[in-house]
Amino acid sequence: AVDESELLTVPDGWKEPAFTREDNPKGLLEESSFATLFPKYREAYLKECWPLVQKALGEHYVNAALDLIEGSMTVTTTKKTFDPYAIIRARDLIKLLARSVPFEQVFRILQDDVACDIIKIGSLVRKRETFIKRRARLLGPKGSTLKALELLTNCYIMVQGNTVSALGPFSGLKEVRKVVLDTMKNIHPIYNIKTLMIKRELAKDPELRTQSWERFLPKFKRKNLKKRKEPKKKNTKKEYTPFPPPQPESQIDKELASGEYFLKERQKKRKQMEEIKAKQADAVKRRQEERNKAFIPPKEKPVVKTKKASTEKKIDIEAIKEKVKNAKKKKLGALPEEEVKLKMATDEKKKKKK
Repeated sequence: AVDESELLTVPDGWKEPAFTREDNPKGLLEESSFATLFPKYREAYLKECWPLVQKALGEHYVNAALDLIEGSMTVTTTKKTFDPYAIIRARDLIKLLARSVPFEQVFRILQDDVACDIIKIGSLVRKRETFIKRRARLLGPKGSTLKALELLTNCYIMVQGNTVSALGPFSGLKEVRKVVLDTMKNIHPIYNIKTLMIKRELAKDPELRTQSWERFLPKFKRKNLKKRKEPKKKNTKKEYTPFPPPQPESQIDKELASGEYFLKERQKKRKQMEEIKAKQADAVKRRQEERNKAFIPPKEKPVVKTKKASTEKKIDIEAIKEKVKNAKKKKLGALPEEEVKLKMATDEKKKKKK
């Protein structure tokens, strides 16, 4: 009797055997080929590393051609190619090279346990400014967020233009895609990094393999949701009535109501002139009032009478006398005449002795 949990889990250190010529001795029936374009700025780098690319693909009996005139890379199978999946790996290799991934990382795609994923992020955000901000958020300060994601997923990640290229194991690529898409949906990558760290620690415990991990994982709630701003002018819907609104009055109807319609041309012109003159008179009056505002004196503040200091305070004569005596005792300023004479006499005696 074998436990079901042991059948579901992959044993540690297990690796699928490699595909050899013995598995497919007759080779492939048809020739397959894939081609991809590359940008102009990648031309110099591809020219340098192309011999290495040909050497790496040559081990799997796949030909590689670089066309600098058209700006394309092509990979094709040969008669000696025995692995049918080698051409798919070669296709991914040239795609990653076109997406600015260095050859030191790209050649790993030829291994069995390594895959790649190119995530298109250009069309996920409408505004260009918000797209640039969220892409920078994925990188983090000095690339720290991207480095943490690489360590947790065991994948190499390259953010270039409108795509994110990832290279690594299948389980890691799945996590990378989730983090990248969530970041473009305005969910900060630090939340996903925290959950990945917790999952990494939980995976070490063999008892938790068959249990649900939801109780251990953090649940983040959005706190910065802003309330919708209410418009200044609210359009209130009117009650529905089956009757149409009354027809607006025309200019002739208004003239008929006021009696202007029956006036002669001279009378109409005279009335218009009177209205114009009345408007002009009002405008002149308003302008004159504004000019006269400068000549209106400001209101003066009321004068506040200061209270005279009370002279009823008693003067202490004895205290003043004591202050005068003390002041005389102190030596302030120049020395008195008697002391000056004594000092001069002592100085003369000292000179005579010398």
